Amino acid sequence: MSDSVEVVVLGAGPAGLAAAREAATAGRSVLVLERAATVGGMAASFEVAGVRVDHGSHRLHPASPPAVLGLLRELLGEDLQTRPRNGRLRLYDRWVGFPLRPVELVRTLPPGAVRRIGRDAVLRPFAATRSESYESLLVSKLGPELHGALYGPYAEKLWGLPGGRIDVEQARRRVSAGGMWGIARKIVRPDRNGQGRVFHYPRRGFGQIVDVLADAAAKAGATIEAGAEVTTVRALADAVAVSTADGRTIRAGHVLSTVPLPVLARLSRPQQPVPRLGFRAMVLVYLVHDGGRWTSYDAHYLPGPQTPVTRLSEPANYRVSAEDPTDRTVLCAEIPCAVGDAVWSAPDQELAGIVTDGLAAAGLPPVRLAGVEVRRLPHVYPVYERGYAERLAPLETWVDGLERVTTFGRLGLFAHDNTHHAVAEAMDAVAALRADGTRDPVRWAEARRRFAAHVVED
Repeated sequence: MSDSVEVVVLGAGPAGLAAAREAATAGRSVLVLERAATVGGMAASFEVAGVRVDHGSHRLHPASPPAVLGLLRELLGEDLQTRPRNGRLRLYDRWVGFPLRPVELVRTLPPGAVRRIGRDAVLRPFAATRSESYESLLVSKLGPELHGALYGPYAEKLWGLPGGRIDVEQARRRVSAGGMWGIARKIVRPDRNGQGRVFHYPRRGFGQIVDVLADAAAKAGATIEAGAEVTTVRALADAVAVSTADGRTIRAGHVLSTVPLPVLARLSRPQQPVPRLGFRAMVLVYLVHDGGRWTSYDAHYLPGPQTPVTRLSEPANYRVSAEDPTDRTVLCAEIPCAVGDAVWSAPDQELAGIVTDGLAAAGLPPVRLAGVEVRRLPHVYPVYERGYAERLAPLETWVDGLERVTTFGRLGLFAHDNTHHAVAEAMDAVAALRADGTRDPVRWAEARRRFAAHVVED
């Protein structure tokens, strides 16, 4: 193994692997270092009871940039399926189809709730617009009814904070998008092009995307090392020194980093304090259901406080695959939490009980439980607590001043991004590299401005 390489990529999730492929295809020598034992990160798939499952609910949105969708179609071929969305949302103790259909919504919701939502919509143009917090902005924009019934409770479950403590940027990144967060918009302006009613998904699970990206990067000449923990990243005058836990030091012309931005700062400046940025953790509880498919739905959204579960997906319903068994299925329950809290530390069987109790409270069918598996993810959602921008700014200024280190991806940018965003960011990061290994500041600044406009698609 050479101790000198043109590009070192930190992290082998979709952003890192896409960047490795782009850089290697451009003729650069590339080394990818991934701390985990396998590649893929939160986008990887794995097997539970012989069923391919994901780390939560993942989809490739049809609004993906043409360059990204074209690349994945090229790599996946016919395995990239286009599927109809078929979910349900629990609202006012009733189930409504998801994606939302305005006529069904009006017919299903309690008449009083429909009247209050309509009243808020009529009064909204005359309401004062405030922007102190997620809560105040949504109440002024959408009205108190939808905020109280949907957005407020769901935000507190997802991010662990009441809406008054969440920054308005959280609302822009989530509520202005389609999906569940666009419920108010869907009532008054239906999805006429149908994009919100379909999605792309690989035949062997969402992780097939990172698998083919890894294969393509390797075929282009990149070296990918899993189980490689990075201990320091030091900027030198004409290179970057990357040291690993096994005692190596690699001299890199440029480092492309997808690790959490505070982690990169600690690796690079261990003696300096790092501003606090919050990440929401998540426990994923996989329930093996005996006897075939549990329901015909791909996902159930549970915004209310009756259960800590925010979403329950059935991965086999996301695809058509002869490899999926017919005598069992697996459900994936998502429970946001904080590292070390009661949920994070709970035993597997206790978590299974929390999930099944919550499903019963929501009126869902019982699970014929044949097994339980639990995964714990420490960095899932960046938390935009009010004041986060002031803490984030010094980190961004510091890393922008490093002409041989570029950070991107959900964790690297502390952003709420989809997989298609991460791949697009990887393409832009590599495109901004100069021949001498430095970064073109103008080109990267233009790309960063585009990233700032991203909104999340559910």
